Amino acid sequence: MVGDVPSLIQPVLPLLAASAVLMAATPAQDSRLTLLDAMASELTRNHQQLKLQSHEPPYFMSYQLKDYTQDVVAARYGAVFMDDGYRERRLYVDVRVGDYSFDSSVAEGLDFSFSTKGTSYTSRKEGPLDDSPLALRTALWLITDEKYKSALFQYLKKKGEDVYSVEDPKRPASFTKEKPSTHVQPPVERPFQRERWVKLAREVSARFNAHPELFDSEVRVTSDKVTRLFVSTEGSRLVTEETLYGLHVSAVTRAPDGQLLDNSRDFYAPTEAGLPDDTRVRESAEKVIEELLALRQAPAIDPYTGPAILAPEAAGVLFHETLGHRLEGDRQDGDNEGKTFKGQVGKLVLPTFLSLHDDPSLRTMGGEPLNGYYLYDEEGVKGQRVTLVEKGLLRNYLLGRRPVDGFLQSNGHGRSQGTLKPVARMANLVVESTKQVSDAKLKQMLIEEAKRQDKPYGLIIRDITGGNTNTSSYGYQAFKGVPRMVYRVDVKTGKETLVRGVEIVGTPLSAVNRLMATGQKLGVFNGFCGAESGNVPVSTVAPAALIQEIELQRAVEGKDRPPILSSPAASQAPAPREKP
Repeated sequence: MVGDVPSLIQPVLPLLAASAVLMAATPAQDSRLTLLDAMASELTRNHQQLKLQSHEPPYFMSYQLKDYTQDVVAARYGAVFMDDGYRERRLYVDVRVGDYSFDSSVAEGLDFSFSTKGTSYTSRKEGPLDDSPLALRTALWLITDEKYKSALFQYLKKKGEDVYSVEDPKRPASFTKEKPSTHVQPPVERPFQRERWVKLAREVSARFNAHPELFDSEVRVTSDKVTRLFVSTEGSRLVTEETLYGLHVSAVTRAPDGQLLDNSRDFYAPTEAGLPDDTRVRESAEKVIEELLALRQAPAIDPYTGPAILAPEAAGVLFHETLGHRLEGDRQDGDNEGKTFKGQVGKLVLPTFLSLHDDPSLRTMGGEPLNGYYLYDEEGVKGQRVTLVEKGLLRNYLLGRRPVDGFLQSNGHGRSQGTLKPVARMANLVVESTKQVSDAKLKQMLIEEAKRQDKPYGLIIRDITGGNTNTSSYGYQAFKGVPRMVYRVDVKTGKETLVRGVEIVGTPLSAVNRLMATGQKLGVFNGFCGAESGNVPVSTVAPAALIQEIELQRAVEGKDRPPILSSPAASQAPAPREKP
């Protein structure tokens, strides 16, 4: 009969119902932990069994998996040019032969061999996108075998080179001993309102069509997430997740004399909700247009040496390039490094009113999110606040697990991109000052100093695109900044006039030791820093700074003609609205 249940199976139904309730109450297995267990198992197997006859086994090993996901939308001229996404998993394996005091490790660029036997195969450094423990272990097994053989080669080579080298009693150890870290971060959501961003990118990029002088422009929105799994033979087991959203409005034009000019507004946030709203994006595009049109008409100035005010973002770039890179621990050793601050701990390296520290644990500053935030570095060490300079005196370095004389522990700054070898890098560099004045007073001091130096004007650098520096022993210890919005301040009237065509250059110690005072407001410069371990997200927090003397050289002069014909959009675009 319909609805009747045979008595034979009636007792089973309560058990099935109870099982369903239990399944609903039990959270789904975290696939990240399944993969972490697989990594730990393969690590243990290789550490215990991997050994080439008559040679040393590995004393330390670590495995790292990075799971990257990205979405990107980009529009130009009112149309979508990119609407894409990708996902990949990358593997990094560290295998060390020897011991903590002297091991096989070499710099990233030297991590290869010159064996006459050669190698015919290089293992791929990708991990499976499927959550397959067997596939992951197999990929790690193959990379580990390759890394062990290379480590043995480098270890024997380094021991051989010691025959010719003078013994250095102060030679630091090869690797720091660290306590194991264990942390499993809860999964982090990465929403992406694709339809909203496509619509906004189309609309905002179309605004540039009304200005054919700006021959190229783009509105780009990105969403990135990195899930990192890390295990080591010291016992570390880490699962961390980081998200970073970006929104970029940019455009380029040429001045009548041919110089290429660019301008942009860049926003970063750890959440999609932290990106600017539609109104602010539209306003930013209008500001980019307004500034570029003004730059086209601005006069190009001659090279300049004299006083200047650097706005907070520009001052941050100055400290990043002149000091930050030179305080990275890996730069204190090595034949190729200039070692600007080696042996300078306790000595005066900055004016006494300035202090400098780097803190990866800072999420925000004044409500502004910081790109350089992270929990653990790529070597499994917790990111720590480190005071680099205190009241002008050098106190410490940025350290990964490569020790520096007098500093035998990492402070969690070993960073890298993808599968590159980690080195000590900046995270959130913060500049503090006890000699602060108002913006008006800072400008007054600029004018007074320009008069004292018999200069007809001083400069205010309000925006900067970035910079670069040379820290190697080959070539000069120098840095360069690329200012975008530079204003000439007349010493008689105080009038500010926009100018263009110069770059900041100089030697680092000379530049930073000519700081006279700072402003009261802190500004945040968010971006990415490129070095031998790749591009890593960083932030600099600094006040405006008055420098007694700064040198600006003429920027590369472009002589290219702008496009010969007018843009097709020029004939269709409405005339620019006149301001009321």
